[in-house]
Amino acid sequence: MVKIIWTDQAIEDINNIAEFIAKDSEKYAKIQVERFFDRTETLINYPQSGRIVPEINNQAIRELIIGNYRIIYKIISQKRIDIITVHHSRRLLSSNMII
Repeated sequence: MVKIIWTDQAIEDINNIAEFIAKDSEKYAKIQVERFFDRTETLINYPQSGRIVPEINNQAIRELIIGNYRIIYKIISQKRIDIITVHHSRRLLSSNMII
């Protein structure tokens, strides 16, 4: 079984997204946050289920798509995955965000 580690950057990303959504609806902000965490649960049993991030082209760096967001993660080992960032799909992804 894989352990999922949320990096500080990923938690900050989720908080920023929630704050933005909460300007219109606190209810939907909470729902979106739950979706992020629920979506990553599949990685526990299927760590390679996400696609390889095209901008990075590294087998270990993958992403899950949820609505307009990309949950980018790195497979550290067979027992550990780090969630690196949660990124809006309309924004450009810089390799600096991943490293």
